[in-house]
Amino acid sequence: MQTIVAELRNIIPFKKTTEIGDIVLITAKKPQMLVYAFVNNIERDNSRKDEWWHVHMTLFSVPLQKITWTLRTEQMTGDEIFTMGGEERFVQAVDISKHGQPVKQKLKTKTPIKKKKGLKRVK
Repeated sequence: MQTIVAELRNIIPFKKTTEIGDIVLITAKKPQMLVYAFVNNIERDNSRKDEWWHVHMTLFSVPLQKITWTLRTEQMTGDEIFTMGGEERFVQAVDISKHGQPVKQKLKTKTPIKKKKGLKRVK
Protein backbone atom coordinates (compact mmCIF):
# COMPACT_ATOMS: atom_id res chain seq x y z
CA MET A 1 0.00 0.00 0.00
CA GLN A 2 2.90 2.36 0.69
CA THR A 3 4.02 1.99 -2.94
CA ILE A 4 0.54 2.88 -4.21
CA VAL A 5 0.37 5.95 -1.94
CA ALA A 6 3.84 7.08 -3.05
CA GLU A 7 2.80 6.82 -6.72
CA LEU A 8 -0.43 8.73 -6.06
CA ARG A 9 1.49 11.52 -4.33
CA ASN A 10 3.61 11.93 -7.48
CA ILE A 11 0.61 12.46 -9.77
CA ILE A 12 -2.08 14.04 -7.54
CA PRO A 13 -1.71 17.28 -5.57
CA PHE A 14 -2.92 16.56 -2.03
CA LYS A 15 -3.83 18.95 0.78
CA LYS A 16 -2.30 18.72 4.25
CA THR A 17 -5.70 19.12 5.94
CA THR A 18 -9.20 17.75 5.41
CA GLU A 19 -12.18 20.06 5.84
CA ILE A 20 -15.91 20.08 5.18
CA GLY A 21 -16.45 20.59 1.43
CA ASP A 22 -13.20 18.89 0.38
CA ILE A 23 -12.94 16.12 -2.16
CA VAL A 24 -10.92 13.20 -0.86
CA LEU A 25 -9.32 10.29 -2.65
CA ILE A 26 -9.94 6.91 -0.99
CA THR A 27 -7.84 3.95 -1.96
CA ALA A 28 -7.68 0.36 -0.76
CA LYS A 29 -5.59 -2.58 -1.86
CA LYS A 30 -8.19 -5.30 -1.22
CA PRO A 31 -10.81 -4.91 -2.48
CA GLN A 32 -8.98 -2.93 -5.13
CA MET A 33 -10.56 0.51 -4.90
CA LEU A 34 -9.77 4.03 -6.00
CA VAL A 35 -12.70 6.41 -5.55
CA TYR A 36 -13.34 10.09 -4.88
CA ALA A 37 -15.71 11.28 -2.16
CA PHE A 38 -17.15 14.61 -1.02
CA VAL A 39 -16.76 15.45 2.69
CA ASN A 40 -20.23 16.47 3.90
CA ASN A 41 -19.48 16.90 7.59
CA ILE A 42 -16.85 16.23 10.26
CA GLU A 43 -17.97 15.75 13.87
CA ARG A 44 -15.90 15.07 16.98
CA ASP A 45 -16.44 11.62 18.55
CA ASN A 46 -16.90 12.59 22.19
CA SER A 47 -17.11 8.98 23.35
CA ARG A 48 -13.32 8.61 23.02
CA LYS A 49 -10.50 10.33 24.88
CA ASP A 50 -8.25 10.73 21.84
CA GLU A 51 -9.14 12.89 18.85
CA TRP A 52 -11.42 10.73 16.73
CA TRP A 53 -13.80 12.18 14.16
CA HIS A 54 -16.97 11.02 12.41
CA VAL A 55 -16.25 11.86 8.77
CA HIS A 56 -19.47 11.91 6.72
CA MET A 57 -18.78 11.47 2.99
CA THR A 58 -20.63 10.90 -0.27
CA LEU A 59 -18.85 8.51 -2.62
CA PHE A 60 -18.83 9.54 -6.29
CA SER A 61 -20.23 6.23 -7.48
CA VAL A 62 -23.38 5.16 -9.30
CA PRO A 63 -25.58 5.46 -7.37
CA LEU A 64 -24.08 7.99 -4.95
CA GLN A 65 -23.42 6.39 -1.56
CA LYS A 66 -23.31 8.13 1.80
CA ILE A 67 -20.83 6.71 4.30
CA THR A 68 -19.53 7.68 7.73
CA TRP A 69 -16.10 6.59 8.88
CA THR A 70 -14.68 7.20 12.34
CA LEU A 71 -11.06 8.26 11.85
CA ARG A 72 -8.25 9.90 13.74
CA THR A 73 -6.80 13.16 12.43
CA GLU A 74 -3.73 11.38 11.02
CA GLN A 75 -5.95 8.92 9.14
CA MET A 76 -8.24 11.48 7.50
CA THR A 77 -5.36 13.75 6.45
CA GLY A 78 -3.27 11.08 4.71
CA ASP A 79 -0.53 11.00 7.34
CA GLU A 80 -1.30 7.40 8.19
CA ILE A 81 -2.35 4.29 6.27
CA PHE A 82 -4.96 2.49 8.39
CA THR A 83 -6.97 -0.73 8.34
CA MET A 84 -10.73 -1.29 8.20
CA GLY A 85 -12.00 -4.83 8.31
CA GLY A 86 -8.41 -6.06 8.18
CA GLU A 87 -7.71 -4.27 4.88
CA GLU A 88 -5.42 -1.28 4.41
CA ARG A 89 -6.94 2.05 3.40
CA PHE A 90 -5.71 5.55 2.61
CA VAL A 91 -7.66 8.84 2.61
CA GLN A 92 -6.44 12.33 1.73
CA ALA A 93 -8.01 15.55 0.45
CA VAL A 94 -7.17 16.59 -3.11
CA ASP A 95 -5.99 20.15 -3.78
CA ILE A 96 -8.18 21.02 -6.76
CA SER A 97 -6.83 24.58 -6.98
CA LYS A 98 -3.49 23.26 -8.25
CA HIS A 99 -5.08 21.79 -11.38
CA GLY A 100 -5.01 25.20 -13.08
CA GLN A 101 -7.49 27.96 -13.59
CA PRO A 102 -10.11 27.91 -16.33
CA VAL A 103 -9.09 29.80 -19.44
CA LYS A 104 -11.16 32.91 -20.07
CA GLN A 105 -11.66 33.57 -23.75
CA LYS A 106 -12.98 36.77 -25.26
CA LEU A 107 -16.13 36.33 -27.25
CA LYS A 108 -15.57 37.32 -30.88
CA THR A 109 -18.59 38.63 -32.76
CA LYS A 110 -18.89 39.72 -36.35
CA THR A 111 -21.05 42.75 -35.62
CA PRO A 112 -20.49 45.08 -32.69
CA ILE A 113 -23.13 45.00 -29.99
CA LYS A 114 -24.76 48.36 -29.35
CA LYS A 115 -25.34 49.26 -25.73
CA LYS A 116 -28.80 50.52 -24.85
CA LYS A 117 -29.43 53.31 -22.41
CA GLY A 118 -30.64 52.26 -18.98
CA LEU A 119 -34.01 54.09 -18.89
CA LYS A 120 -36.53 54.72 -21.64
CA ARG A 121 -39.34 57.25 -21.44
CA VAL A 122 -42.70 55.81 -22.33
CA LYS A 123 -45.78 58.03 -22.98
